[in-house]
Amino acid sequence: KFDQHHQATPFMAITHAFNEYCSFLVANTECSNATSVVSSLRDSLGNDAGYLAKVIPNLSLFFGDIGEYNGHVECVNAQKRLQYLLCRFVETVSTSSKTPVALFLDDLQWADPASIAVIRLLLLSK
Repeated sequence: KFDQHHQATPFMAITHAFNEYCSFLVANTECSNATSVVSSLRDSLGNDAGYLAKVIPNLSLFFGDIGEYNGHVECVNAQKRLQYLLCRFVETVSTSSKTPVALFLDDLQWADPASIAVIRLLLLSK
C-alpha cells in the first residue's frame, strides 16, 4: 500500500510487498513451488542478490550469507539498477511459480516517482 507519509522513500510499498513475499517463501520451503521459485531467484539474481537485499532484507533468508554490496554507484545509476532488479525479481517469480502471484497496488496516487517508473516498466514488459 502506498502511503502519502512515505512518498519520500523510493520503492517503499513495492519492496515491502516483495519482502513479505520472501517471508512467505521461507515459511513454505517444504512446498515444491516455493523451492522452485527460490531456485529460480538464485539463478536469475546471482551476485546482484546482495544489492537487492538492501531493499528486500528477507531475500537473504533463503540466499544465506549473500554479503553486503559495497560498491559505489551514482544515484541515477543506482536507481536504474534497482528498477531493473525489481523487474527481474517480478519476472522470475511470475515465470517460475506454479501458482498465480498477484501484486495489488493500493493508493497508487501516493506512489513515489521511482515506484511509478518500476510499475511502468513492469506493465510495458512482455
